[in-house]
Amino acid sequence: MSIRTTPRAGSPSPGTSPAGPEIPDLPLVSARLEAWYPSAARELPWRSERSGYRALVSELMLQQTQVSRVVERFASFMARFPTLRSLADAPEQEVLAAWQGLGYYRRARFLHRAAEAIRDMHGAEVPDNVAALAALPGIGRYTAGAIASIVFGQAAAIVDGNVLRVLSRLADHETRMGDPAAERWAWRESTRLVQVASAPGVTNEALMELGATVCTPAAPRCDACPLAAQCAGRASGRAASIPTPRRSAARRTLYWHSFVHVDEHGVLLTERPAAGLWAGMLQPPTIESDTPMDVAVLSTTWGMPVNKVAQFTHVTSHRTVEFTVLVSASECTPAIAGTHRVPLELLESVALSNAAWRVMECAGVPVKTPLSASAGRRAPRAARSAPTDS
Repeated sequence: MSIRTTPRAGSPSPGTSPAGPEIPDLPLVSARLEAWYPSAARELPWRSERSGYRALVSELMLQQTQVSRVVERFASFMARFPTLRSLADAPEQEVLAAWQGLGYYRRARFLHRAAEAIRDMHGAEVPDNVAALAALPGIGRYTAGAIASIVFGQAAAIVDGNVLRVLSRLADHETRMGDPAAERWAWRESTRLVQVASAPGVTNEALMELGATVCTPAAPRCDACPLAAQCAGRASGRAASIPTPRRSAARRTLYWHSFVHVDEHGVLLTERPAAGLWAGMLQPPTIESDTPMDVAVLSTTWGMPVNKVAQFTHVTSHRTVEFTVLVSASECTPAIAGTHRVPLELLESVALSNAAWRVMECAGVPVKTPLSASAGRRAPRAARSAPTDS
């Protein structure tokens, strides 16, 4: 019979510190990860050819987005912007248009600004160290560590949701996703790990791959894990319950009423504000409110009678947007300030969110870009979970 003793209050257990346990035998952990990774790694397009630029693009694309979605978009994005300089020199709207289908468009802006900074400050060559990378717009500690270690072989730590989960289970350490103390502990252990790794980049990629494909949030496949013999969470039988999910933030519900008008010159669009959801992107004229609006009120606001043709719900990370789609009920041409026509054949070259595409599709606009039923609902499995930059 095994007896688990409880340490006296204020006294750390053996092998622990007030900040959490230290994972033992880290050189062995690293060696097993590095031996496992070559045969277990998925074939992904950004892995076939290593460069700082390709890593920069892929790492930003992978944040909170399904790997399968990034696989679909990576090649076309790289074909459009084959070099960092071509990306840096492109107008922002062109970059946003090429980002369509990936969501979280703020990342595209950060990528563009980072490319501009690298062009202007580093001669269009991606820096090879964490300090210089982390100084770039939108590049946090995780992304800097991933690029520095994977591409340039630096002993730079990384922590995202996958890494925190693997380390927490390995130590049988009760952590909570999103908890600052848990993230500080994971950064400490990840730093200790890469410092003893013979190939820090391989160790880091193996950690992420393990979390994405084997040590998954639900039903971890411990029988396929290269670290099973060392995993304290597996030994205790608690691996599947570690870490605790993050506390859900209150989700705000918004009501957007979108008016779609098409004539021989194209579809009527307007630009969203420079800050906020889908900042700077184009969309059909839309009235936003905290409650649903009556069609008669909308007709008065737009200066012409309108009919409601569809409703749908779009979910983002922090909001639920209830869309009402309306079309003209007369032959009148609307005169709405701040709008312009975009020919149908040019729609794919402008920056439109998935929600804007769906609005137009609901109104009968012949759209060519395929829409995913899961747009706005990112599945966590097999996705790069959110990096932590504590």
